[in-house]
Order: sequence, then C-alpha cells, then structure tokens
Amino acid sequence: MQKLSLRQTLTIGFMLFSMFFGAGNLIFPPLLGAQAGTHTLVAMMGLMLTAVCFPILAVVAVAKHDNLVKLGSMLHPSFGTVFTELICLMIGPFVAIPRTCSTSFEMAVAQFISLPDGTELFLIRLLYSFLFFAATTFVALHPNKLKDILGRIMTPILVVLIVITFVAAFLKLPVKLAPAATTGYETHPLLTGFLTGYQTMDILAALNFGLVIAVNIEDFGVHDHLAIAKETMKAGVIAGMMLGLVYLATSYIGAVCSGVPGLLTESETGAGILAYAIEQCFGPVGQIIAGLIFFIACFNVCSGLLSSCSEYFHKLQPKVSYKAWLFGFAIFSFVISSAGLYRILSFSFPILKVLCPIAIGVILFGLVKKRQDG
Repeated sequence: MQKLSLRQTLTIGFMLFSMFFGAGNLIFPPLLGAQAGTHTLVAMMGLMLTAVCFPILAVVAVAKHDNLVKLGSMLHPSFGTVFTELICLMIGPFVAIPRTCSTSFEMAVAQFISLPDGTELFLIRLLYSFLFFAATTFVALHPNKLKDILGRIMTPILVVLIVITFVAAFLKLPVKLAPAATTGYETHPLLTGFLTGYQTMDILAALNFGLVIAVNIEDFGVHDHLAIAKETMKAGVIAGMMLGLVYLATSYIGAVCSGVPGLLTESETGAGILAYAIEQCFGPVGQIIAGLIFFIACFNVCSGLLSSCSEYFHKLQPKVSYKAWLFGFAIFSFVISSAGLYRILSFSFPILKVLCPIAIGVILFGLVKKRQDG
C-alpha cells in the first residue's frame, strides 16, 4: 500500500495535533487575548504565523528532505546534527517536557488542594510528577502505538472538551474587552503576537516530529519514502488547521475576559485565565473540566516528545537503546519539572528568541531547496 485511507490520514493528523497541542498551546493564546484586549485580532495574526503557518511549513520542509539532519546538513555538514540536537533538548528535557508536567499539575491538581506554599505542596508536586512521567514513559515505550492511544482515543476526547468550552464561553460569558494591558500589544500587536507564538514551541517541535510520524505511517503499511513524505504533509495540514481553530477559540475566551478586574494579576502564566472562564461557565464542575483539558493535552504532548527525542538520539547513538534514552529523558525532565511552571517559562523565552528565527530560516531554505537523493 502506497497511500493511506481517509480514516488513516485523519488518525495520523489527529495524532500530530495531539503531539503539538500541550502546555504552551493552552497557556499563551488566552493570555494573548487577555493582554491584547481590543488588539486581539491583530495580535492573533502574528501568533498564527509562528504557531500555525510556520509549523505546517516545517512539517512540509522536513518531509521533503526526509529529516531535519539531512536538511540542516545542506547548509553545513555539522549544522544539521548540532541544530537538531539543540531542538531535541529544548522541546525535550530542558523545557517542553517538564513544562507539560508543571502545567498539568497547576491545573489538574494544585487548584483542588488548599495547602500553603511550602514543603507539603512541593512533596505533592514531586509525587504527581513521578506518576505523570511513569504513565507517559509507559505510553512512549511503544512509539508505533501512539496513533492508537493519542490519535484515536485521547485527541477526540480533548477536542470535544475544547469545543464544549468554547460554545459555553461564546453563549455565557459577557464580553468585557479592555484596552491592551501591555505596551507591546498596544503599540506593536502584530510583532508581539508573532513573538508570543515562539513560546508555543510549535516551530521547533514540527521540525522534529518527522521520525515518529514516519514510524506510525509505516505501521499502516506505507513504506515508500515519497509516499511517507506526502502523508506526513497531509498530517501537517490537518494538525495545523486544528491548531488554528483552537487558538482562535481560546484567544477569544481570553479577550472577552480581558476586562475582568484583577484576572491578569492573579494569573501570571495564563493558565488561570482559561480555568477562570470555564469555571464561570460551568460552576464548580468547571474546575474538573479545566483539569481534564490540561491533563489530556499535556499527557499527549509529553508522550510524543519523549518518543520523538528518544527515537532521534537512539538513531544518533545506536549503541544506547531507545529505552535507555527514554528513561534518561524522563528522569531528567522529572527533576526540571520540580522548579515549577513560572521558572521554566522565564528560563525558556530568551533561548526561544534565538532558536526560532534560525528555525524559520531553515524552514524557508528547505522549501526552496531542491531535494537531494542519496
């Protein structure tokens, strides 16, 4: 078989969407809406470029050249390997993987317990992190099964919850648009939205998901590399369209809450904005719905990132098994996640402002450069 059926294509597309859609994707669009206020639409145009358009183009560019190492090596023999390793570490154990754990803890656990900040909360965070990484590592042990767990089960549940949330917010939340809360969104909303899109890390993730996507396409019986490339591109378009719709929905929720007094002060990371809106729509049950949305999204992304990073480094160093890389990354991420969500976000943004423009340059180069066989 050299082509996937429509159902199989949708399954791969849903799987890719679930691997993209995690902590940053839930935090930053509603935060953008709340901070940009009346400038939300213009700011969203900028975010859509770096969090939707370029990630889709990244999937296409990498699929065209088989993998990121091969694409990067066309610029310089050493660049492909070094740049791919940097991206793997950023979307892996240094930032993105710990961020999924910290975000899901804040929204799925911390809001339900009334303990003071201190030793007790830290110990609960450690216990949750251990269980979270144990579960995601178990799922990532079988990368060819991700399409079944993420694409067929977890993602449909997540999409249904997000649709219910948006419809409820559209019907129930009063529109309280406020002027832009920050200088950036007031004077340069397009550029500020563009830079905010960096923090979703979708550009970097898109460059490195190719291996996992290919493994799952091959599991459906497609083995020709050109056919795999075409199916990967289809999956990228499906995932990108889904991301765009969700971003528009969640930024709208943030925007209509921008006039709520004190909301931005209380929610320094943006996670609380979506939780506030859901609670306003559904009452006490809203906390459970918000917790489920954040947990499922973060669980999906963490499983996908653990798998893709371990696959890459295993291919780079075959003497070290896939399982050894997987367990090593899980343990390292467990340690980093103990720092908490705010510290992880503060640490990552300056690095992303350097890596993401380079990634955009590589993507554009890959799109215009002719494929080299062999």
